[in-house]
Amino acid sequence: MTQGDRASWGIGLRILSGVLGAGMFICVKAVSDEVPLGEIVFFRSFFAFIPLIVFLWLRNEFPGGLRTKRPWAHVTRSAFGALALFTSFAAIARLNVAEAILIAQLSPVLMAIAAVFLLSERLTIWRVLGLALGFAGVVVLVWPELGGTSGSPERLIGYLIGLVSAVLSALALIMVRNLNQTESPGAIAFYFVLASLIGALLTLPLGWVIPDPQTLVLLMASGLFGGFAHITMTLAFRYAQASRLAPFEYLALFWPLLADLFIFQLPLSSAFLLAAPLILAGAIVAAAEGGRRAGQRRTTG
Repeated sequence: MTQGDRASWGIGLRILSGVLGAGMFICVKAVSDEVPLGEIVFFRSFFAFIPLIVFLWLRNEFPGGLRTKRPWAHVTRSAFGALALFTSFAAIARLNVAEAILIAQLSPVLMAIAAVFLLSERLTIWRVLGLALGFAGVVVLVWPELGGTSGSPERLIGYLIGLVSAVLSALALIMVRNLNQTESPGAIAFYFVLASLIGALLTLPLGWVIPDPQTLVLLMASGLFGGFAHITMTLAFRYAQASRLAPFEYLALFWPLLADLFIFQLPLSSAFLLAAPLILAGAIVAAAEGGRRAGQRRTTG
């Protein structure tokens, strides 16, 4: 396979990963009014195990690849990741799918800022600019909910939960960067799903429901979509460099937009249309700054 063919495979897999991820969020949105949050996370995590374990077994990484010398690092990373999953699903229950996914795009910006404090990386003008653009986009997005009689407290709570999810995701990604130096991606993914499953089971005393057949199919599909989305993402980075795939990260927002318009029949607000370019610009600036640093390391290495 030529280098161009490998890159094409990587790009195709990254686009497919975005479609599968959107499928997961659509399923979660569809059941969020009837099924408790913890139960949704349980089904998402349990059925994500099926494709993940098969994938690891085919790569001869199960169970041997799950051994680790840094169990507590996995515990910490998985805890942040599980909390991010809970809060992202809670945000989707209160917002349009596209709005929740848009706020999640703040994670790369927040990760770049967090690296300054947690990894002693240098604070650059690009990181400050990315944060400023992202913050401006969030202000534009939530402004209609902050004042006037048309504001919705429930949606404002959704925005706040979405921001918390973005912060937790950024912290989890920082830990993944550190774990990737010694641990396999399969082990990192496995322990994250396991932590999410355990966290979901702890909510059982709060009351779960017996889903009807249609809801059960959607719950199962959310896990399968999520599991396959992670696998295709992993394979994408196997075939193409992160810098080559970065522009296609933002195509993932297109599918939730279509879902809101044609499945949930939710109109796009003017605030969303104004906020989206700002938040995406902030994420692009952060990603471009990260790509430059990676290129510099390869040049000087």
